[in-house]
This record gives sequence, C-alpha cells and structure tokens, in this order.
Amino acid sequence: MEAEHTRYVEELTQGATLLGVELSEAQQAQLLAYLALLHKWNKAYNLTAVRDPAEMVSRHLLDSLSVAPHVQQGGARWLDVGSGGGMPGIPLAILFPERSFTLLDSNGKKTRFLTQVKLELKLTNVEVVHSRVEQFRPQQPFTGITSRAFSSLDDFASWTRHLGDLGTRWLAMKGVQPDDELQALPADFQLERCLVLKVPGCQGQRHLLILRRTS
Repeated sequence: MEAEHTRYVEELTQGATLLGVELSEAQQAQLLAYLALLHKWNKAYNLTAVRDPAEMVSRHLLDSLSVAPHVQQGGARWLDVGSGGGMPGIPLAILFPERSFTLLDSNGKKTRFLTQVKLELKLTNVEVVHSRVEQFRPQQPFTGITSRAFSSLDDFASWTRHLGDLGTRWLAMKGVQPDDELQALPADFQLERCLVLKVPGCQGQRHLLILRRTS
C-alpha cells in the first residue's frame, strides 16, 4: 500500500508540475485523500466508471487541475454543474481555498458523497446543493460555471443561463472538439476560446471551451 501511495504522490506531483500547477504538501495530501474516498465510495455509489486509483490520478485529479489557469482568472464564486463525483469542483476547491465552489447535482447519492468529502477534508469553501440545475436559484450570479462531460453545450448554456451574467465565464470540459454542438449554441452565447488541454497520463483528446453571454 505504501509503495502504491508513493506512486500516486509522484504521478500527481509530476503531472501538476507539467500543468504548471504548484501544490503544497497539504494540498497533495487532500487530493489523495479525496481519491481514496472516491475509490471507497465508488463500489457502492457508482460515482465513476474509472475503477483503478492509479488511473484516477490522471483522469480525475490532473484532468480537473488542467483548467486551473482559467479558474484563476475567473473570479471568486464558482459553480460546478452536474458535479457527480466532484470533478472538477473538489480538486479546484482544494487548489483555490480563497475561492468558493458550489457543487450541484440532482443525484442524491452523489451529493451525499460530496457532503462527506466536504466534511472529511474540512473544505470550508465548498457548498453542496442537491437540485436540478433549472430549479436552482442562488442569491447572486456566479463569476464562473464549470461542467465536465455534463451535457451538450446548448443544454449547458440554456440550463445555466439564469446562474450567470455578462461577466460570467462558462468553462465546458470536453473530449473531442464538439463542432456540431458549437453550431447549436444559443444566440445569446458566444465561444470566447477553444483550447486543447494536454493532461499528463490521459489518452485521447481533451478540450476546454470558454463561453460568454452576449446579452
């Protein structure tokens, strides 16, 4: 077990360095504690199709951290829509303790898991919301909204329109570049940037699409 843990630490540290992300020892420990919880609860709650913790380092932790520079530029209040097992919201909340992250999911099992993660890792900057996104009514708009393989871009924009304003940036994490989905974007949204994400240890394409509202 200790050899495995050392391997995960090395993979996480090296991967974060390649991404240009600086992790303190405390943040490394929190990220790996989150991974252990994800692996443990996955057996009963089916949080992710990835079963191997070694694979989870790249496909969940490093993949989530790959959008860090764009979160850093994007204000203090973030919403992670369809957060599921907590990606990218939990790793980003660990990385940016000075920002607040609301993790929203309509699945009660998943929000129970996220609440447990918040309690065990003492993430005071995380709020977990069990709700359908269309019914969620926060007191003020979010400065940034993330989704990771949550829905089509059209649905993502349409369902979360009321949760942001003209200053909000929408960050959609995708596999291949979804040209057909871009064609179907609502008229009041525009693509600001489409970026190729290079995630250490991840096979296949990864893209980040940054959207803004125009009216």
